[in-house]
Amino acid sequence: MSSSTCTLPSSTHADLAPVTHRIREHIVNMCAGPEGGHVGGSMSLVEILATLYFRVMLVDPRLPGLPERDILLLSKGHGGIGLYATLCEAGFFPERELADYGRQGSHFMAHPHPEVPGVEMPSGSLGHGLAIGIGCALAARLDEVPRRAFVVLGDGELQEGSVWEAAAVASAQRLDRLVAIVDRNRLQITGETGEVCDLEPLADRWRAFGWRVREVDGHDVEELTEVLSAPPEPGTPTVVIAHTVKGKGLPFVEGQTRSHYARLGERQHRQALAALRASVRKVRR
Repeated sequence: MSSSTCTLPSSTHADLAPVTHRIREHIVNMCAGPEGGHVGGSMSLVEILATLYFRVMLVDPRLPGLPERDILLLSKGHGGIGLYATLCEAGFFPERELADYGRQGSHFMAHPHPEVPGVEMPSGSLGHGLAIGIGCALAARLDEVPRRAFVVLGDGELQEGSVWEAAAVASAQRLDRLVAIVDRNRLQITGETGEVCDLEPLADRWRAFGWRVREVDGHDVEELTEVLSAPPEPGTPTVVIAHTVKGKGLPFVEGQTRSHYARLGERQHRQALAALRASVRKVRR
C-alpha cells in the first residue's frame, strides 16, 4: 500500500475546543468509576493528544494496523485514560466501551494495553517508550516508509537512566523521524520534580544529547500544531517540551500532587463536570 491510504482525521482543521472538552469529560467519568484513575497526568495530556490525533498524525481508525501509519507511544502509561478518551473521540471505538473501564474482564485498565484499538504498546513501567520509539523509527527507515514515531514522556519519567541512553542512541542513529514530547507538568507522585530530582536545565540537557529542542505551552493547540507539524531537521531527532498543568481543567486539584490518582465520589464527580462545563461557557462568551 502507498502512504496515501493513511489520512488525517476529518476534523484536521477544526476548532479542537469541543474535542478537548469531551476528552476531559470522558476522563472525569472514568475516574468516577469503581477503580478511579490517574486524573492529573491524563488531564495535562489532553491538548497534546488531541493535536496529534486530530491535526498531525497520519492514522486511520478503521485500519489501526496499517504499516504506513504514524506511531504514538504513550511512555507515561499512567496517562492511559487520557489516551483512551482521545482514541474514542478519534473513532477507534464507540464511546459506550469506555463505561467498561476498570471493570473485571475489560481491556480498559489503568495502564494502556494493545488489546485496546489504537494502543501501540503496553506501558506503565516508566523509561521504555523512547527506546521502543527508536525501534519504530529504525524499522521505518529499513522499510523505506516515511512514518513518524511520537513518544510522550512524563517529566518525572526523565529520572530514568534508560531515557537518556535511548536519547543518545537516537541522536547517534540520526533519527529525524522520531519526536519525543515531554509532559512538563513539574509534578510526580512523590512531589515536585524539582525537589525530588531536579531536571533543569532540561532543554540544554536534550541539546547536549544532540536533539533539536522546542518549548511550547502544552495547552495551546495552535502552538502544538505548529511545532509538531514542522518538517524534521535532517539527521536530528526532535524533543518538544510541553509546559502543562497537572489536573488541568479541575480547579480543586489543578497543580496539586494529590491529583495523581483519584476516585471521584458522587459529589466530586458533579463538581468536576460543572467546572468543565463552566469553562466552556466562559470561552463561548
